[in-house]
Amino acid sequence: MRFSEADGSSGQLIDAYGSEGILIGGRRFTRGLIVTPNRIEDGWGPAHPVDLTVEHLDALLAIEPETQVIVLGTGETQVFPDPALYFAVIGHGVGFEVMDTGAACRTYNILMSEGRRVVAGLLPLALEPR
Repeated sequence: MRFSEADGSSGQLIDAYGSEGILIGGRRFTRGLIVTPNRIEDGWGPAHPVDLTVEHLDALLAIEPETQVIVLGTGETQVFPDPALYFAVIGHGVGFEVMDTGAACRTYNILMSEGRRVVAGLLPLALEPR
């Protein structure tokens, strides 16, 4: 499991991530989740990144009304969603970054530590078999 360093005085930090799950504040999450500086919602997202829908991204947009950027972690590898999903997010004037979940965890921590209004949608590193 990899550990990530950042200043957690501004909110929830991701402490570690790996195939065993994502560790935040001593709790391990093994399913997809949404993380913001103020909350965690477990059980978000599809089992596989290719199954992402506008509804999944709408859930991210609805979490924090003044979100500056959404960071999407697509599991073990970076998987770009359908372009229509990009337009669904950027049409709201929100930045949208897609990367593998490890990079998304690190990016979320940095943005959160900088005081940015960030929402992370993180799919697990160990995906369910198809």
